[in-house]
Amino acid sequence: MRHPFLACCLAAAALVPQPAMPETPPQKPTQKTIAPLSLETALAPDAYGRRPQQQAWSPDGRRLVYLWDENGGKALWSLDPATGRSEVLARLADLGEGDRGFELGAYAWSPKGDSLLLVSKGDLYLLALSGHKLRRLTRTAAEEEDPRFSPDGRHIAFERSLDLWTLDIATGRETRLTSDGRQNVTLNGVNDWVYGEEIWNRLPEAFWWSPDGSRVAYYRFDERSVGMYPLLDDSPLYPEVFLQKYPKAGTTNPKVKIGVADLATGKTTWMNTGGNDSYLARLEWTPRGDAVAIERLSRDQKRLDLLRCGAVDGACSTLLTENWRTWINLGRDFRFLPDGRFLWGSERSGWRRLYLYGTDGRLIRETTPEGWEITSLDGVADDGTWAMVTGFPTAGLGPADRKVARVRLDVPDAKNWEVLTPEPGWHQALVSPRSGSWVHGWSDANTPPRAEVRTAAGAAIPLPMVPAKLDAASLPQWELFTIPGPDGSRLPARLLKPAGFDPSRRYPVVIYHYGGPGSQVVDNNWSSRGLWHKLLAARGIAVFSVDNQSSTFFGKAGEDRDYRRFGTVNLAGQLAGVDYLKSLPWVDASHLGLWGWSGGGSNTLYCILNRPGVWKAAIAGAPVTDWKLYDSIWTERYLDRPQDNPQGYHDSAPLTYAANLKDHLLIVHGLADDNVHPQNTVQMSDALVKAGLPFEQAIYPGQKHGFRPPEMRHFYERATEFFVRELGVTPYSASR
Repeated sequence: MRHPFLACCLAAAALVPQPAMPETPPQKPTQKTIAPLSLETALAPDAYGRRPQQQAWSPDGRRLVYLWDENGGKALWSLDPATGRSEVLARLADLGEGDRGFELGAYAWSPKGDSLLLVSKGDLYLLALSGHKLRRLTRTAAEEEDPRFSPDGRHIAFERSLDLWTLDIATGRETRLTSDGRQNVTLNGVNDWVYGEEIWNRLPEAFWWSPDGSRVAYYRFDERSVGMYPLLDDSPLYPEVFLQKYPKAGTTNPKVKIGVADLATGKTTWMNTGGNDSYLARLEWTPRGDAVAIERLSRDQKRLDLLRCGAVDGACSTLLTENWRTWINLGRDFRFLPDGRFLWGSERSGWRRLYLYGTDGRLIRETTPEGWEITSLDGVADDGTWAMVTGFPTAGLGPADRKVARVRLDVPDAKNWEVLTPEPGWHQALVSPRSGSWVHGWSDANTPPRAEVRTAAGAAIPLPMVPAKLDAASLPQWELFTIPGPDGSRLPARLLKPAGFDPSRRYPVVIYHYGGPGSQVVDNNWSSRGLWHKLLAARGIAVFSVDNQSSTFFGKAGEDRDYRRFGTVNLAGQLAGVDYLKSLPWVDASHLGLWGWSGGGSNTLYCILNRPGVWKAAIAGAPVTDWKLYDSIWTERYLDRPQDNPQGYHDSAPLTYAANLKDHLLIVHGLADDNVHPQNTVQMSDALVKAGLPFEQAIYPGQKHGFRPPEMRHFYERATEFFVRELGVTPYSASR
């Protein structure tokens, strides 16, 4: 479970004008205008700058295409890293048909790099880069979703109306590979809610082309036995009900299987994966295309098998098995090399590292060094000689940063590891597997994000950007450090002192936390939430965070502390944070606030209800109040099923302690939240009312788990007003 506060898309059209002469988008305006800090400016779209969106490398790695808004007009630009020159490929304003505007939501390169597949308002278009001609491929009432070229470039596969289709690009002929897709019954080539949220983290991975383009492997979900949750839209005269299939902890999961459809015959072969109640979590085609490798995770998530299943007969054998006494964390770091060997991510050492395996599933060696945790596998060279990863050094405050590194797969010694971004901060990479060039994104806690292109030779080419409207250097600055924690530990923490800090004064403090297993809020990274915290600091409220002993900083052994029981480890960490704040002479320990969202909202309730009086005011956003109400995959991973751990569920639920409320509480929830259902806040509200306890609510119609403008701004206004009022700060100014 995550706590988002925002959430991306595609677009449509006709003919494109003649290609423009090569241009270079402006790197920055001639004069930088600095806006005064306010909630309005802090949440403005360009508050901390703007960078190119939807970046994608060409198949040969020689061009980077990105979406850029110049003078109010969006266009697709192409950058040549060898020359540093950019040119416009297509201006969206020129792509419309009649009065139908073109709203580019997503695009993809063709395998040959001679065209782009565009999506607009649910229809598909092909933009030929030679002549810049745009061809409309579909015109249907139903949307075409997640379109993908076949590796040979002859077909496009997509999902429409819960079925899997292909389109022959040369003829325009469509073929329907499945025909029984039906809402809340059967899904083909598309994820159900719980797989999409907890297995794929909202990535649309549900079908996979074979290397030669002759077959498509795909998910098939049978949801008939899954329980239904009704989400209500109260905006019409008569409210409308949306019925969501949602397996809660301990209940029936959807039945899932993987099929391989043959384009020539139209027939599907089902993979014999066994274990009907297991999760089929990942899929990769073997380089030869004769089999698919499937990660099968047991329902209790303690055993992970890598299966090799024949594409023709569906017969499966086991290549390797991982076991862990608590649970196994899924990664996206399994990848075949061209010769059939493969990379595999594992936490068997206590920290996630990459391992190289032979074609027979036998371990060859570790590829990433001890003392490093790998958070993502960003790219593998087409020839299999290197991989690029993101990770962090595990010692001290190392996990507060993210580093990009290159590991040589053809050099089995200490010389195979090169950190490409040694500087402090949060680094990211979008890699071209062919050329080795990559887009380098970077920020730190006090510096807004920026981006550049780095070539394999080490050259750096800046990408266009609009500078931040806010002067980040003039804002209160985060300090990162460690504090004493339970059992002699050192807990990572960060602090914003109020603007114009005067050590002779006493200041209230708002504490932000999350607190779930493997979570992290103490990071050296810029965020819009962190900018709101800086706004609080500008108004005289210090902001503090501490990560507990089950956080990312303590590795797999640390997060295992939360197994079968939530709340206690985080509460101990937050109390250690309070003890630290009390040791600071300028902190007014009688005026402490606490807040969090999603799992952080749950932990906020757990903390104030189990230690009433420690915090004066608290905000719980979109909280789970009883873990039996949350989804099966996430909850059972940590707590097991309710029927197997009833005491753990009872003791972990904030609802259990509702009658203990003594502090000022604001509960926030969106009525369209399909992740943490409004039912959680309704049940907590009912318990507080029955206990005769006062509290405040902020209910947002139409909002899901992550709020969007203008509701997001309204929430921050409400939250600011609440903390200013309850923590005794100078009266809230409506002018902000």
